[in-house]
Amino acid sequence: MPTLPQDKLDALETRFDYIEAALAGGAAPDELARLSKEHSDLTEIVGAIRAYNKALKDRAEAAALLRSGERELAEMAQAEIETLDEQLETLTHAIRLLLLPRDAADDKSVILEIRGGTGGDEAALFAGDLFRMYERYAAGRGWKVSVMEESPGEMGGFKEIIANVSGKGAYARLKYESGVHRVQRVPATEGSGRIHTSAATVAVLPEVEDIDIDIRAEDIRIDTMRSSGAGGQHVNTTDSAVRITHLPTGIVVTSALKSQHQNRAQAMVVLRARLYEQQRAERDNARSAERKGQVGSGDRSERIRTYNFPQGRVTDHRINLTLYKLDKVMTGEALDELIEALITENQAAQLAAMEQ
Repeated sequence: MPTLPQDKLDALETRFDYIEAALAGGAAPDELARLSKEHSDLTEIVGAIRAYNKALKDRAEAAALLRSGERELAEMAQAEIETLDEQLETLTHAIRLLLLPRDAADDKSVILEIRGGTGGDEAALFAGDLFRMYERYAAGRGWKVSVMEESPGEMGGFKEIIANVSGKGAYARLKYESGVHRVQRVPATEGSGRIHTSAATVAVLPEVEDIDIDIRAEDIRIDTMRSSGAGGQHVNTTDSAVRITHLPTGIVVTSALKSQHQNRAQAMVVLRARLYEQQRAERDNARSAERKGQVGSGDRSERIRTYNFPQGRVTDHRINLTLYKLDKVMTGEALDELIEALITENQAAQLAAMEQ
């Protein structure tokens, strides 16, 4: 059984006790939010540490009884030791996972961007299918999905759709979805029954606040333009669409809803998310050696998954996992099986790196 760094466990428990005392004693208003968050972050691991320490103490007492020489007590002690060893193994694994460095963005909501790739109309239809998959998955977890920008495909689906997925921990689970998603099926537009291969790209960006990333007024150019709609009553005839250009990086964000004020606010949300992700990517590239064991790079050009409709299967290429549950994956019901496997693989790689 791997050993745990007892000094680190003791330090975490001491810090937790200090924070509890500070909160109970009436922390200053400017400290209250920070200490409350730190208390929340430490609660799970400190609970596991205390259970682990108690199990260690109970095992030591049982071992002393085992050495007492009294047969009846020794048999009881041996049975207790076996039970405690199982508990210690489980708690050790749990604590090692909890000690892994956390992604600072894991608790954040996300900006979800889906774009039809190669495949024309079929790619747009598939992009629509992916969006509905994430929409249903989010609903199952109690998250809220709000469409921020959309460009419908001519035959349905979306050439592009950008949405906000709001909910605690959304990024921790959806971040594994970034990349190229490939579909193999007979398109609705295909009359001969021939199977086509199309693709859509998914980008998952953590939603960030003003305090997370500073955007100077002089670094952006804001242009207004006439919105184009789907026709009929949906055409917006006012100059309400907004395009924001971040001059230092060249990143361009547009929003074309009915309210110019709303468009500007939403475009800034997306811009902050893209700048934040760009900075994270630069830091990750600088630490590329540390990332070799992680599952996927989050690169949008990386083909991560294939959805094969004729055979009813979906394959995640990063971990060579195939599920014959395509229908349940597309309804969001079985998507967690893929995400959980990716999380487990990533944690295993991180633990292996720590042991080297």
